[in-house]
Amino acid sequence: MFRLLREAGHDLSVTATNGEDALAKAARAAGVPLTVLAEPRRVEASDLPADSVDVLVAAHTHAFVSKDARAKARIASIGYHPSLLPRHRGIAAVEWTLREKDPIAGGSVYHLSGGMDAGQLAAQEWCFVYPDDDAGSLWRRALAPMGLRLLMKVVGEIETRGYADAFDQDPRAVTLAPVLQAAE
Repeated sequence: MFRLLREAGHDLSVTATNGEDALAKAARAAGVPLTVLAEPRRVEASDLPADSVDVLVAAHTHAFVSKDARAKARIASIGYHPSLLPRHRGIAAVEWTLREKDPIAGGSVYHLSGGMDAGQLAAQEWCFVYPDDDAGSLWRRALAPMGLRLLMKVVGEIETRGYADAFDQDPRAVTLAPVLQAAE
């Protein structure tokens, strides 16, 4: 996502959960401002650039973005989740897709909110789940590339229109995807 946004000419700053992960290393190599979170599970307003941010993009992160951090984004705070929200809200969405034997999977770009994966939807796409898929193959084959496409689509719409679509998730279809234990 970092590479795609840079190639599209966007002015970036990066907040990473780990100073040695691929994102942090890419930001350093590109000379992009980098903040490494002191608490990797939470992004606070102080973790973001002091000046205004147009769009905050959380590309499949497990860190909670606080209300004050979301408010720093002038236009939108969006994230990618590898499920057809509101289905499989949580950290193990891909694994629960397989556990529940869902015949289709998908990805959602949504507006970050105070609830876990609960914000309004900006874009969704779906794919088939194949009988030989495991979490890794489904992620690599379909869900990761889908996330890149969807995030770039929504960022492009924001750039063109000045806003991202926002439609409510169906509360009747909410399911949760907590961490699975190794023995499960």
